[in-house]
Amino acid sequence: MTLETLTQTILIGTGATAIMDVWLLVLKKAGVPIQPFGLLGRWIGHWRDGQWCHASIAKAAPVTGEVWLGWSAHYVIGVGFAGLLVLAFGSEWIASPSLGPAMLLGVFTVAAPLLVMQPALGAGIASTKTNAPLRNSLKSLANHSVFGIGLYLAAMAIAAIGA
Repeated sequence: MTLETLTQTILIGTGATAIMDVWLLVLKKAGVPIQPFGLLGRWIGHWRDGQWCHASIAKAAPVTGEVWLGWSAHYVIGVGFAGLLVLAFGSEWIASPSLGPAMLLGVFTVAAPLLVMQPALGAGIASTKTNAPLRNSLKSLANHSVFGIGLYLAAMAIAAIGA
């Protein structure tokens, strides 16, 4: 991967994550409960003590800097997923982005919260330990679909400005 492709990938991942964040802000303003990224930071913060799984991450002891850690991890993960897209579809996709690959990856990334994060945070696989597992899983799918759209839009912006 060239330095140019790496830079473009970072910009695409950052842009797509920001688009997802705008979506989450709209949901929050509409009264839809959104899990704060500080809880992601709390989960990661407990790794240093060897604790990967929690009965309830909300009830786990807070860690110093968890909000900053959670937001940073959120963006690093977004950039990492953009890197997977470029690895899978090549740097040619950056020069001529299409929606299909971006949506495919966006939908694919929903596996991370459903199969890894939710169980580790105490919600069970696909939120089965919550009061509304189907709604929560569909919300995750929608959020990650928006991320896929964000990948496409960010790549279109990169292609348009020739960055």
